Amino acid sequence: MPAPPSKDGPRINDEIRVPRVLLIDEQGEKQGIMPTASALEAAEEAGLDLVEVSPNSDPPVCKILDYGKYKFQEQKKKGEARKRQKLVEIKEIKLRPNIDTHDYDVKAKAMHRFFEEGDKVKVTLRFRGGEMRHPELGMKLLQQVKADFDPVAKVEYEPRMEGRQMVMILAPR
Repeated sequence: MPAPPSKDGPRINDEIRVPRVLLIDEQGEKQGIMPTASALEAAEEAGLDLVEVSPNSDPPVCKILDYGKYKFQEQKKKGEARKRQKLVEIKEIKLRPNIDTHDYDVKAKAMHRFFEEGDKVKVTLRFRGGEMRHPELGMKLLQQVKADFDPVAKVEYEPRMEGRQMVMILAPR
């Protein structure tokens, strides 16, 4: 026979199986260490639940509160935290070795915007045809990118050749 599924969340009321607990009442005042049975009685008198808020301390800390309301607040907190976290994306900027200065400025402006948003930028330099004979031109361009963005970004992946393209990854500082 399989074991009963373990309940997630804190233990409440009769699930608390320790001899003594540190009780905090519904107003948030510390009532001191007492037997679990009397803590349960105090919770019943208040018409609320006894919830184990810190099971790992000695003795465990239990609080008298409305468990349904407590669960709802916890859920809301988790939702807020999820809303605030930012996923770091890798944006890609494609360049060519003989890029014009104005075109470079446009790409640099986009890269600045990506760094402000907290995203990483993968700079891909594609070589075509005879350009493959001069990889040093591509390296020079990527070194220029590195120098231009030194105040706002750090190099996470140094420039290196991958087939017909040179790749470098920058992360915001």
